[in-house]
Amino acid sequence: MQKITTFLTFNNQAEEAANFYTTIFSDSKILSVSRYGEGAPMPAGTAISVRFQLDGQEYMAMNGGPSFTFATGFSLFVNCETQDEVDNFWEKLSEGGEKGPCGWLKDKFGVSWQVVPSALGRLLQDKDPDKAKRVMAAMLKMTKLDIQALEQA
Repeated sequence: MQKITTFLTFNNQAEEAANFYTTIFSDSKILSVSRYGEGAPMPAGTAISVRFQLDGQEYMAMNGGPSFTFATGFSLFVNCETQDEVDNFWEKLSEGGEKGPCGWLKDKFGVSWQVVPSALGRLLQDKDPDKAKRVMAAMLKMTKLDIQALEQA
């Protein structure tokens, strides 16, 4: 078991979210689901918590009720090697959600994600400071990040 696990608290969509995420990433699966019994604060059979794996990394999700919401300051960062990966994750994760600037989006559950090509870090750290500035300026004009446009900057 990994030492540190990201724990996401939903209103009542923990199982739906885990099932959705596991369809998007390879090497992903539901590991376990704990359910409420009779007389619990949520209907019997509703998931209390869900352990799941995305791309080999473990996560926990819980149904905590309406007092729990996600803050924009927290996001899951998806490192992409190709434009096809960027396009795929961007479209699937933003479905029913909200597309934001600079590779950020909120999924339909309110969880923030950053879908970022690994090339961006390399380009922003270019030894030519003018090139790095152009890359930054180009990125700031984008929603979904475009590797080719970043490299041309």
